[in-house]
Amino acid sequence: MKTWVFVALGVVLVLLGALWSAQGFGYVTGSFMTGSKLWATIGPIVVLLGLWSLVTGVRRARSR
Repeated sequence: MKTWVFVALGVVLVLLGALWSAQGFGYVTGSFMTGSKLWATIGPIVVLLGLWSLVTGVRRARSR
């Protein structure tokens, strides 16, 4: 997979995970996710996956 794909996917996952976490913890209102423990759990997991993807993409870019 290309390096930029890892970086782009990482950015999207970090942003989505942060939003889902904020909704799950009740900081962002107006959604069925607001105040839900499920999304408060899924969000940080998605953020971690996004950070892994970012780190992988940056390491691949530096190794070239």
